[in-house]
Amino acid sequence: MDMIIEMLSYPFMVRAFVVGSLVALCSALLGVSLVLKRYSMIGDGLSHVGFGALAVAASLNLAPLTVAIPVVILAAVLLLRIRGNSRIKGDAAIALISTSSLAVGVMVISMTTGMNTDVYNYMFGSILAMSDEDVVLSVAMAVIVLALFVFFYHKIFAITFDETFARATGVKADLYNTLIAVLTAVTIVLGMRMMGALLISSLIIFPALTSMRVCRTFKSVMISSAVISVVCLIAGITVSYVWATPAGASVVMANIAALLVYSLIGVLKNRGAV
Repeated sequence: MDMIIEMLSYPFMVRAFVVGSLVALCSALLGVSLVLKRYSMIGDGLSHVGFGALAVAASLNLAPLTVAIPVVILAAVLLLRIRGNSRIKGDAAIALISTSSLAVGVMVISMTTGMNTDVYNYMFGSILAMSDEDVVLSVAMAVIVLALFVFFYHKIFAITFDETFARATGVKADLYNTLIAVLTAVTIVLGMRMMGALLISSLIIFPALTSMRVCRTFKSVMISSAVISVVCLIAGITVSYVWATPAGASVVMANIAALLVYSLIGVLKNRGAV
């Protein structure tokens, strides 16, 4: 209890818990659809785009989030169009956009500010990197993401499990695929400040895969993913504070531990059923 009180006495820890929990929740909910649709690597690609945008913003002394959010949203929409309408398919489209953006970011940094502390924070994350303005914008955008996801839940469910049938019944699948990509883009940018460009995609992939080891219905996977993601985020930040480890890496290690535990439970459950 004393440790909890001590942690919460620092404003940067409160910011990390609030923003981190909201980002973790958004990532987990979107991650279930992305993993089931085999779009999980889109998070990794968009995080590289986000790094490039943040690098350009930093070199021009602009507000990082206000520059990165529209750029990553545009990249998400472009990525969907490339995947669906061109000869460049699947992972190749993600690799094309992500590596190009990363190269642009590195080139801009090398020609302007150099590899300073801010750049490392963008790549690997830091709980100290978020300002009060970032927190306000992050909370507002996270609430919008959650509200849109809940409002369009049934449509997202339909295109996740059977997009062809959904189209046949009149669902505008392209519109809702774009919505998922846009919400993912916003979530990726919000989480990059704390998790880093190299680790933020783990918040999308791990909770969904972990839940699927045990849960069998879409709704149960959603709920389980949300709980796992927030718990692992809080556990990771706490470990980071106590042992002075990197926040992003600590959160990922907590997710790995959860995956191993759920995998073991899944194996035991399947053996019991046999």
